[in-house]
Amino acid sequence: MNSLEYKNDNLFFDGIAVEDIAKNIKTPFYIYSEDSIKKNIKDYLSDASQKTLFCYSVKANSNLSLLKLIASQGMGFDVVSKGELHRAIKAGANPKRIVYSGVGKTKEEIAYALNNKILCFNVESEEELFAINSQASLMKLKADISIRINPDVKVKTHPYISTGMRENKFGIAYEDAFEIYKKAKQLDSINIVGIDFHIGSQIMSIEPYLDSISSVKKLIQKLDTIDIKLSHIDVGGGLGISYKGEKLVDKSEYVKTIINSLSDLDLNIIFEPGRSIVGDCGILVSQVQYVKESSAKNFLIIDASMSELMRPPLYGAYHEITPTRKSGMPNKVYDVVGPVCESSDFIGKERKLNCNSGDLLVIQDVGAYGSVLSSNYNTRPRPAEYLVSNSEIKLIRSSDTLDQIIENESC
Repeated sequence: MNSLEYKNDNLFFDGIAVEDIAKNIKTPFYIYSEDSIKKNIKDYLSDASQKTLFCYSVKANSNLSLLKLIASQGMGFDVVSKGELHRAIKAGANPKRIVYSGVGKTKEEIAYALNNKILCFNVESEEELFAINSQASLMKLKADISIRINPDVKVKTHPYISTGMRENKFGIAYEDAFEIYKKAKQLDSINIVGIDFHIGSQIMSIEPYLDSISSVKKLIQKLDTIDIKLSHIDVGGGLGISYKGEKLVDKSEYVKTIINSLSDLDLNIIFEPGRSIVGDCGILVSQVQYVKESSAKNFLIIDASMSELMRPPLYGAYHEITPTRKSGMPNKVYDVVGPVCESSDFIGKERKLNCNSGDLLVIQDVGAYGSVLSSNYNTRPRPAEYLVSNSEIKLIRSSDTLDQIIENESC
C-alpha cells in the first residue's frame, strides 16, 4: 500500500503514526485515505472524454462519506439494490449517472429506480425484462435498458467472483441475446440504449476484456441489421489490486486500450470500477489479545474477526498483516485468528510475525469488500470507520452499540 510506510520503526498511514491514531480509537477499526482514493480516480479519469462515464461500483464500499467523495471527483455509480441506489442519491449523486445491475430486481426496486430517473437498467434475464416493461407501463414511463451479455470468457480469479462464464447466474447467454433484444424492441415501455458485460472481479490482465469486446462487437453488428441502434457499451469493472505483490494493470493504459478497441463504434463507454478505486486505500487496525503457542500450532488471537473481515474465510483471500512497530526479535509462524466461535475465523495463516499481547496489527488492502461484508455475528458490534482527510482523522461511521444491535428485536 502506497499510504503505508515505516519511519523510525513505526508504521505510518497517510503520514500519521498508526499507534497515535489508535490511542483514542477503540480497536478494531477501519480507516481510509482520501488522497489514495482521489489518486485512483484520477488515474482512471486521466483519459476520460465526453464519451466515457465511470460508474463506481457501490458494493465495493458503500460508506456515505466515501460515496460523496467519489461523486465529487466526477464519477457516477453502479448499484445492485434499492438500498445502494438510496445511498448514492443520499450522497448527492446525479441519478442520470447511475446504472442499476443485479439479477434479482424486485418490482419495488424497479419502481424506485424509475421514479428516480436513473440512466438505465442492466437487464439480466428475459423475465426481468418483462417485469421492467410491466412496471414502467403501470407508471406510464419508458424504461431505458441495457442487456447484460454473458460472453463466456474465463478469467483467472476466484470462482466465487467469476461472473462471465456460461455457468454463472449473471447475464444472458451470448447465443440467446439477439432474440432477447428482438423481444425488447417489441415492448412499448422499453427503450433499448445499450449493451453490457461484466466478467468478474480481481482481474489482473486486459486480455479478457478485449476477448469480451470482440464477441460483443459481433452482436452489435447483428443488432444493426434489425435497426437496433445502441448509444453505449458498458464494459463492467473488475480490475484488481495487488494483495500479494502481483503486477498491476495500469489504470490509464487499461482505459486507453478499451477506448481504442471500440474506436470503430460510435458509442459512449461506461466503466464500473470498484475494488480498484477503494481496495488499496483502507486498513483494519486490530490489537493482539493473546499469544497462544503449542507444539501443534501457534496462534495470535486478535480482536478483529470474520465478523469484521469476511474475505479470508469466504474466498481464502490474502491480506498482508503488518505490526505497527518493527521488532529486531526473530519471527515465529502464527495463524492470525479472531475470537468468533468458528474454525473458519481466521485473518491470515502461517504468517511470520513477532508479537506480544497488546501489540497492534494492521491488516492491509481492506478498502473494498471489508466493512460492507461485516456482520453482527456473535453479537459483535460492527467496527467504526474513519477517513484521513487533509491530515485530519474524521469519523465517517460510528461503531454499533449493543442497544443498536438489538433495537429491532422484541422479547
